[in-house]
Amino acid sequence: MSDFANRISPTNAKQSYIVISVDAMGGDNGPSAIVAGMANAAKSNSKVRFIINGDKSILDPLILKRKVLENICEVRHTKDIISMDDKPTYAMRNGKESSMWSTIDAVKNKEAHAAVSCGNTGALMAISMIRLRKLPGVYRPAIAILWPSSNNLGFNFMLDVGADIRADAPDLLKYALMGASYARNGFGLVRPRIGLLNVGTEEHKGRLELKEANDLITESVENGEYDYVGFVEGNDIPSDRVDVIVTDGFTGNIALKTGEGTASMIGAAMRESFKATLLSKLCAVFAIVPLKRFSKRIDPRRKNGGVFLGLNGTVVKSHGAADATGITAAINLAVQLAEMNFNEKLAARVASTAIESDVSKKQ
Repeated sequence: MSDFANRISPTNAKQSYIVISVDAMGGDNGPSAIVAGMANAAKSNSKVRFIINGDKSILDPLILKRKVLENICEVRHTKDIISMDDKPTYAMRNGKESSMWSTIDAVKNKEAHAAVSCGNTGALMAISMIRLRKLPGVYRPAIAILWPSSNNLGFNFMLDVGADIRADAPDLLKYALMGASYARNGFGLVRPRIGLLNVGTEEHKGRLELKEANDLITESVENGEYDYVGFVEGNDIPSDRVDVIVTDGFTGNIALKTGEGTASMIGAAMRESFKATLLSKLCAVFAIVPLKRFSKRIDPRRKNGGVFLGLNGTVVKSHGAADATGITAAINLAVQLAEMNFNEKLAARVASTAIESDVSKKQ
């Protein structure tokens, strides 16, 4: 462990720093956007410290331009980059010298509380599973995101959105338990409302694994400390009917990309409409304040950050196209979860549920 890492290590009881390990070479906008996002996060939180992984010759000049990052960063030089096109199998075989691998290793070695990366999702999950390992009782980890909604928090929780395209009934139960823990321990919802995404709300609808999961989630309500609203549909995802939406990664990822594409299309159409005529331009002047308020509320950059649930460590996956605002949101989310010891609470919840399940089977 380096001198810097030793001073800010999460195992050093004398310090109250939150250490975030950042993959500076992943993402579409390059290291400059990532360093800018780090600087924004540091301005709003004096306790944050960074281990930044990537090409030192590129990163050092970028960090020097940001006075707020002075003396709170350690750059760990890596020579390789996992590209967005690399397959997870390639990353596992050839990624040991990459910025992504180094980022996860800092969490594995207890030098950082959490990791943040904008890189290849499949590769990041594969490397995270190899280096951090899955929590006991978890067969398939999940990616949980914050989805803008009409709830009091301003968002709902949804998982899985792409960690694994499959999910059997026991996996969906684990997603419900982990999603409830995420909402409760990460954001203070005492008794989250869980919904299982389906093609209809009637009990006879859906695939066999959904019907089986419906029964399992219902049976685990008291032990899981959540309320179960039953099946929910796509139009419930941004509603205030539910807090946590559970689905498989195939369905969740399609829903996520559809939502992002729709939001982008609506934004572009509104801008085009306000520019169409002189009258519409005048209307835009009067509407600018509520439009900005609305835009801020649904801005996906401000809800950026998918959390890998079910691993022995906290990993936040930022959107690949995230700008500085999006990077800041992902780092702030990682800091928030670290401050609440979220992963330890999640592990305890999953472990206790596994014990309860074993006892009920023996009975």
